[in-house]
Amino acid sequence: MTIDSSAIVDPSAKIHKNAEIYAYVIIGANVEIDSGTIVEAHTVIQGPTRIGKNNHIYSFASIGGDPQDITYAEGQESSLIIGNDNLIREFCTINRGTEKENSITRVGSNNMLMAYVHIAHDCQVGNHIIMSNNASLAGHVRIYDWAILGGFTLAKQFCMIGMHTYVGMGCQINKDIPAYMVASGVQTRVRSINSEGMRRRGFSPNAIAAIKRAFKAVYRESGLLDQSLKELEQSESDHPEVVQFVNCIRSSKVGIMRGPTEE
Repeated sequence: MTIDSSAIVDPSAKIHKNAEIYAYVIIGANVEIDSGTIVEAHTVIQGPTRIGKNNHIYSFASIGGDPQDITYAEGQESSLIIGNDNLIREFCTINRGTEKENSITRVGSNNMLMAYVHIAHDCQVGNHIIMSNNASLAGHVRIYDWAILGGFTLAKQFCMIGMHTYVGMGCQINKDIPAYMVASGVQTRVRSINSEGMRRRGFSPNAIAAIKRAFKAVYRESGLLDQSLKELEQSESDHPEVVQFVNCIRSSKVGIMRGPTEE
């Protein structure tokens, strides 16, 4: 274990012998850091927080801070869990959860959080996600695997961003974005399917074509949403990607982004 002499580490913290803690880091009570994780200078980590293996946390990040929620009271049960192999760049802020939703904020594995990213209380962030500079999540946001958020993207509380989605720079997300979609624009809309992302990740031409049909059924045709979903469930049941797309919409609590689209 390498801990710089200028770092301040609470006696209750559990730091693996193969972790590296750089100069002027502050690690509070009830923090656990696993093997191979590097914490660079001036980072502050508060607990209860559990950080997995081989993460790289860059300078001036603030990890495990109190929830920015006016209903949170000192001493409430509250924690943060971070997985393995994440890159957390300079000035990122990730807050612990609240009692409103299991008291846990979770960040999965193999994510890249660029500088100034903010993840608020009770968010659930999956795996292989990229959040570009200054992207910010309000409380209770869910992001599923392989999503990409452009710089300065803002997501309203309780919104969901489905797997394999792409969200363009500067978008304001105030409703859910189903799996495999592309959203963009100052007046943010779902514009098309993420065909390029799907190709890069090995989806077959048949799977991409099926998602394109599902997109047209929901976003281009004028029928009622529920009727479109029922037709997709009947006609595309042998395509798991379409099933996932439909399930995203069915499980939405705040409604999906829908409206004018363009190629």
